[in-house]
Amino acid sequence: VLAGVLGALFPGETRVLYPDATPLELVWQHVRLVGISSALSVLIGLGMGVFVTRPAGADYFDVVTDLTNLGQTFPPVAVFTLAVPLLGFGLEPTVLALTLYGVLPVLRNTVAGLTGLSPEVLESADGMGMRPAQRLLRVELPLAAPLIMAGVRISVIVNVATATIGAIANAGGLGAPIINGLVNLDPAVTLEGAVLVAGLALILDAFLVAAERVWDPAGRLRAA
Repeated sequence: VLAGVLGALFPGETRVLYPDATPLELVWQHVRLVGISSALSVLIGLGMGVFVTRPAGADYFDVVTDLTNLGQTFPPVAVFTLAVPLLGFGLEPTVLALTLYGVLPVLRNTVAGLTGLSPEVLESADGMGMRPAQRLLRVELPLAAPLIMAGVRISVIVNVATATIGAIANAGGLGAPIINGLVNLDPAVTLEGAVLVAGLALILDAFLVAAERVWDPAGRLRAA
């Protein structure tokens, strides 16, 4: 179907699809890059957010925030340049760059969600005899979940777009047809990659919006 549409849009082009992989293979490669890096970003961002909002980690709040902001200041291409000599080409440097880029939204929203809870709610949890770990798991994280999910959504969608440069490090994905088309002046091949990236981003965004609604059925977060 995609080949027919691109062929109709570019009747003068000799090729309309990326020759080295099918669209499904490219989407799978891209989903793998985004999935691994996003999972690491969520684990790191959530863990750091919880740590710096605990008494034991309060002194590190500014340090963690500054380091995370610094990680997002560097463009992914610069991270590739630094990582490739150490990790080689392929999946590893791409995942490293995407992970660093995706941590900040999760960390910011985790901190905002945990520090924005009502003191009365926390006092009630303490009054019920909950230990700190119980209060975190049973009260704080469930109440902060809608805001945390919003940060996860931002992180994942940003990674979908940013992962296209993984083709520079020979990591595959939907950046491969975009770069190949630009280099060879094949607009149809470039558009193939762009359309698939946009479609993947829309699908994942819809899925994550549905997940946000599960955590925030009353729409408090969206109304805010």
